[in-house]
Amino acid sequence: MPVSIKTTTTTERIQLNTEARPAFVYLLRCGDDSLYCGWTYDPPRRLAAHAAGRGARYTRGRGPFEFAALFEFPDERSARSEEVRIKTLPRKEKLALISAADPG
Repeated sequence: MPVSIKTTTTTERIQLNTEARPAFVYLLRCGDDSLYCGWTYDPPRRLAAHAAGRGARYTRGRGPFEFAALFEFPDERSARSEEVRIKTLPRKEKLALISAADPG
């Protein structure tokens, strides 16, 4: 007896998940004063992953870590676009971005 398997296209999967999750771009200040930029859905969990050595390869061995800046976006696509943009900035511009984001 033949079995029918329903497959979905990427577009169909996107349409099924119409509720966008907020995503975050962060600048992490490492223990050696370097900066790392990444994105996540869950900032506290991601910070814990970096601290435990399960974050990005770049951050391993560079702790302790703290968020230098955290930016919220409506969805993954916009967060990832901003992450790419920030990663191309020179350090001086990243520091200016951090200063502008600091409310205090």
